[in-house]
Amino acid sequence: MAEVVLSGDGKLSVEGSINFNNVATVVEQGIALFNHDNLVIDLARVTEVDSSAVSMLLEWQREAGRRNHRMGFANMPQNLRGLAQLYGVSELILQA
Repeated sequence: MAEVVLSGDGKLSVEGSINFNNVATVVEQGIALFNHDNLVIDLARVTEVDSSAVSMLLEWQREAGRRNHRMGFANMPQNLRGLAQLYGVSELILQA
């Protein structure tokens, strides 16, 4: 199970496996913590992904845009980067 964690310094990180079974919950957890501009979400602790993780990143970016916030992703795992390239959306996913 994946979890979105807010650190003491206000940064978000995602930990665990993201898949079709839990992606909706992870998306909601993340959006609930979108409380400031220039948000960076650290993905270093993501262990496994399927294609639903790509949609999660895109949805988070759309939500940040709706709130007029800038955001990006740091430490994207290679397997997630590969899926984004496979689906032709890697240029749409903003790196921090």
